[in-house]
Parts: sequence; structure tokens; C-alpha cells
Amino acid sequence: MSIIKIQDIAYVRFTAPDLDAMESFLIDFGLSRAHRDDTHLYMKGTDGDAFVHVTERGEPGFAAVAFEAASLADLETLAAAENLPVEDITGPGGGKLVRLTDPDGYVVEVVAGRARSTPQPSRRLPGFNDASDKPRLNELLRVGGGPSQVLRIGHCVLNVTDFRISEEWYKSRFGFITSDEIFLGDPSLAIGAFMRCDRGETPSDHHTLFLMGTGTPKFNHAAFEVAGLDDLMVGNTFLAAKERQHEWGVGRHFLGSQIFDYWRDPWGHAVEHWTDGDLLDTAWGSRQSSVDELVGTQWGPALPPTMG
Repeated sequence: MSIIKIQDIAYVRFTAPDLDAMESFLIDFGLSRAHRDDTHLYMKGTDGDAFVHVTERGEPGFAAVAFEAASLADLETLAAAENLPVEDITGPGGGKLVRLTDPDGYVVEVVAGRARSTPQPSRRLPGFNDASDKPRLNELLRVGGGPSQVLRIGHCVLNVTDFRISEEWYKSRFGFITSDEIFLGDPSLAIGAFMRCDRGETPSDHHTLFLMGTGTPKFNHAAFEVAGLDDLMVGNTFLAAKERQHEWGVGRHFLGSQIFDYWRDPWGHAVEHWTDGDLLDTAWGSRQSSVDELVGTQWGPALPPTMG
């Protein structure tokens, strides 16, 4: 039994010395400004969350990952169990948070009570005429240009010192369910896991958090859902024209099944565009998968060694 069951990822937090450079990159990536002051930059997608990416002025680095609690009551339950204060969120949308530190020193913020805005329309295209189904008739497809349209944040990947220690810490507090446990060579040698939220019969993304036991704690990447395949490819073309640093893609993962495209922000943090991922409810259960499935693709380029 866990203390609470978180419902989704909320945002990621970074530090960087130049908010102008970070904002410019994130606009090219497909986010828009929610709020900015002298020390903080808050960026949002189109789905109505107050913000999904935060940058605080400082030395470059990864600062925190945040998850959404089901209610303020759950947040207070977590705070009492961990003997921690409930703090105000100092950012768009307000709300409350509890700030924890995991076994590797990562800051983990759990939030509740954030105000949402009206979702903004994202790029919608007429039906896709594949070989077996052709819904688009007398309508020309014109995708348009510009950045991808990021809807929301979908997951975060963290390299950790000891996978089993970190797994127990996150599961016992937040109720994560393993979707795919990764083994190296022998199924008894687990080195990581893709974990999803326990929302009962309500489907969750295949993974909200992936922990990889590399022996060295390090931020790996954060992933943001875009409007669709054409939207992802439009963004790929736009970012390339802007001479942004491309990391990996376009391809389709085995584990989670997402179509992916990875880029680096000005300080080298990897951020992913993705679309068409697997959705699983609690009844689906868990399974084991090999490292070959982790690093392989159903189609697309091979994993570069720089992905860590």
C-alpha cells in the first residue's frame, strides 16, 4: 500500500543562467509563456495546465520533477506521513505542494489544487487516408508550418544509483505500477522500470516515470505530447531550420510504442516530442522486457550513446 496515488506528472523544473535563451528554445519547441519575472520562467502547453516547465535563474541543472495528487486531502496525508509542510505554489495557477527528496537527492514536488485555464485548440487535421480506411474525401490536407503544438508533459526519466531502492521509495509513496521492468541478460537482474499511475479503470500513459539504475544519478529526459504525427514532423522541420540541437528520432519505441523525436535545450537537457503512446489501466498488469527492447526501435534510427 502506498501513502497516496498520484494521478499524473505535473511539471519539470530546471535552473539556467539565461531565461531569454531558454524561452526562445521552448517557444521553438512548442510551448508558450505562462508567466515570467526576473528570476523565473513558466511555460505551458495547450491542455489547460497552468505550466509544465519551469526555469529558475541560476547555474544550469535539473531542479525537480512534480506529480499531481488526486486532492488537497491526499496532499495533507502525504505531508503528515513524511512530516513535511504543505507550501503554497509560487507560480501561475496557485495551489499547494509538498517537497520531498528521493534517495538520490532528486527534489520531488507533489502538487494539488492548481487552477486550470481553458484548453487552447491544437492543430487538427482531417482523417488519414491509409490503405484500409479513407475518411478524407473532397478535402485537401495542408499541415502548415511552425513549431509543434505541445499539449502537456507526459513523463520524466531519471538515472538512479540503485534501481530497487528508488523503485521502493517511489512506489511506497505514490502508488506507481510497473508497466515494463527492464532486465539485463537474465530476468532476475532488473535494472529499471517504466512505471504508470494507478488510476483504476481510468487509463494512464504506459509510463509517467522511468527509473534506470545506471549507478550514477542524472536527469535523462522529459517528454511532451504533441498534437499528432504530422505535428511532430512539422516541429522536427522547424527546429532543424532553427539549427536547434537534434538528439534522436524520428522513430517508434517498443516500450510505450510512442513515435518520438528528441532535442537538447541550450544547456544539453534532453526533451522529447511524442505522440501515439500506449494507454493502460490497472487491470493490464505488468511484464518484463529486455534491454534490447528498451534501446531498440520498431522503426527509426538506433539509440545514440549520448542518450545515456
